[in-house]
Amino acid sequence: MKTRMLLYGLIFTAAVLIGLVLVAARPVVAAPPAQEADIARGGALYDNWMAALGVEAPAGNMPIWDRQTNNTRSGPDTWRCVSCHGWDYQGNQGAYRSGTNFTGFPGVYPSSQEKSVDELVGILKGEQDPEHDFSAYLDDAALTDVATFLKDATVDDNEFIDMTTLKVKEGDQAHGQSLYDETCASCHGADGQTITFRFEGQSVPLGALADRDPWRFLHKTRFGTPGTDMVVGHNFGRTAQDGRDVLLYAQDTLEDNAPGLPEPALEQDRVEQPDRGGPASNFFTGILTAISVMIAGLGLNILIFAVLAGMIMLLVWVVRRR
Repeated sequence: MKTRMLLYGLIFTAAVLIGLVLVAARPVVAAPPAQEADIARGGALYDNWMAALGVEAPAGNMPIWDRQTNNTRSGPDTWRCVSCHGWDYQGNQGAYRSGTNFTGFPGVYPSSQEKSVDELVGILKGEQDPEHDFSAYLDDAALTDVATFLKDATVDDNEFIDMTTLKVKEGDQAHGQSLYDETCASCHGADGQTITFRFEGQSVPLGALADRDPWRFLHKTRFGTPGTDMVVGHNFGRTAQDGRDVLLYAQDTLEDNAPGLPEPALEQDRVEQPDRGGPASNFFTGILTAISVMIAGLGLNILIFAVLAGMIMLLVWVVRRR
């Protein structure tokens, strides 16, 4: 009787395991097409995802932030993509290579353009660096928006900006004025004085921001300011050069009346610092990540087959003993 019960139990267990194997091995049905990404929203999330989503910042500093000691900012600012990677998207190789904003973290341009959107989403989910995981705060749609912005909308404006005077090298000022009068003046005023911005601890008008931080000016004109109803140039089909034309007009025409701020200047020499980490993205890390994904996917199947083989062998042994 005991032998019969054992046989029944073994047969039942084998049947369950076979079912699990069949479920694990069945073809994966393709997911429905994803909703088209919103690049402008991705740019706003890169700027300040907390303001864009209307949520409170996580407590404390972003974990990766504490890998550096140069930039003394703390709290919500450390959770913003721009705080590490810069308004020009080039991190320690761009405008953030020196000064109070310096962190030593790498940029996202042009490396982001060499990756797929799925790879970039994986980086944002911490697949290459667990401390770079934003999936607890941004849903899949938001992560896809950021990834698509990084891949398709980041540009190298540093080719067109003098890195000492911070002035636009090439542009059409008349065209910039036309665009400014058409979409900007109604809120900022014809003289750019209506709305002020926080810069280096002061409230400054638009002209001062254009002179002191042209990359921030360009990003804002293209993708807006999170949490506001600012006109978004990207949604109007404005090109990168359109933004630089508006910047040129603002620099040459709008008054920079911000007393106490130093003259615009950026040291030519890059600050040589060891890479502060950031999300890992080198070739060997990519191989290790791919292997770990394969192991995770195959591990369950291998385990099930091993247990199933053992159960069948045990079943055969019991039958033969009878």
